[in-house]
Amino acid sequence: MLTATLLFLITLTFIIWQPKGLKIGTTAVIGAVIALILGIVSFDDVITVTKIVWDATLAFIGIILLSMVLDEIGFFEWAAIKMAKLSGGSGNKMFVYILLLGALVAALFANDGAALILTPILLAKMKYLKMKPLPIFAFLMAGGFIGDSASNPLVISNLTNIVTADYFHIGFGEYAKRMFLPNLLSIIASIAILWLYFKKDIPKTIDVSLLPEASSVIKNQTLFKLSWLFLALLMMSYFVGELYHLPISIFALGGALIFLAIATYYKVTKPIMTIKAAPWQVVWFSIGLYIVVYGLKNAGLTDIVAGWLESLLHHGEAVSIIGTGFTSAIMSAIMNNMPTIMVMDIAIDQLGYHGHEALAYANILGANLGPKMTPIGSLATLLWLHVLAQKGVKIGWGEYMKVGLIITPPVLLVALWGLLLR
Repeated sequence: MLTATLLFLITLTFIIWQPKGLKIGTTAVIGAVIALILGIVSFDDVITVTKIVWDATLAFIGIILLSMVLDEIGFFEWAAIKMAKLSGGSGNKMFVYILLLGALVAALFANDGAALILTPILLAKMKYLKMKPLPIFAFLMAGGFIGDSASNPLVISNLTNIVTADYFHIGFGEYAKRMFLPNLLSIIASIAILWLYFKKDIPKTIDVSLLPEASSVIKNQTLFKLSWLFLALLMMSYFVGELYHLPISIFALGGALIFLAIATYYKVTKPIMTIKAAPWQVVWFSIGLYIVVYGLKNAGLTDIVAGWLESLLHHGEAVSIIGTGFTSAIMSAIMNNMPTIMVMDIAIDQLGYHGHEALAYANILGANLGPKMTPIGSLATLLWLHVLAQKGVKIGWGEYMKVGLIITPPVLLVALWGLLLR
């Protein structure tokens, strides 16, 4: 246990620190190789982990690739301007509308898509609107929070969702039905609590006339109109794939490549550059880190967690669901949600998934919301901070945690309550 824990902590430290530009995937793979050499995991474990994460990882790449192509068209910039102008110049309305846009982007293009693509667009527009530093901070923090807190409704909304759905063979439609109410309550609670926290920093009025017309940012009107139809057909394909038990990556990655080909035909994007820019490091990150985490499982960590979850079951459904959600949240905040989701999934599986299905969904809610308590909690938050730093906006850990630790627990509690009602 000591060796496996030390290796995990060292690997995670280098993933977060990234000294001299060391990529997260490279670090994770190095950690996995060391785990093999030390005998913490076996080659059979590597095959097992690869089987668990390959579909989720390729699906995630597809979702991000599709969002990158849509960004090239001007899709997200158009949406941001539309939402801003819809506010009619009211700062409070704009705050709410931007959060609703963030929730929609997170649902359809994953929380990482919201962090990578929507964040720089919002920052640019806020500077264009000549907003002061405090309002900019409020909008950015709120936007970063909603990206994770609203990433629960669909399997494709978060990498943690895909991993868990694959692990327990949860269908796309079945998942969506279970998570509709918890996610809706999570969005409502997030917006309400974020507004209460930041209301003193939100300007009363904003001169939205400074913004350009939304249509002016679209690079190709024909492709823009076609993208709506394509997204609708892609969403339908996820439900069809469930009927035939097909991997979700077939539709997510396959759909992204088809749309990339269409965008190339319309000369809106350069395919080689777009494919190169996709976050391929996430593939190695997922496989490598999960191999390191599997070493913790072999050392007995999942047995300890399973024992804890079993003790919660003795206190009734409400305690077990809320307890599981907060256990996942705290673990995610401390050790990142990617390793947490696997440890918790294996522990729940040891208890027996059938009869305890609600615990799997509570785990997802905890793993998606819990990371907001610390800057290291999720890959999306690390990407979000990196994107902001590149744009000259630096948010300290103390600043971040002051907001995250206050806002996250009540929102998570409301979301878990929704799961209980469901």
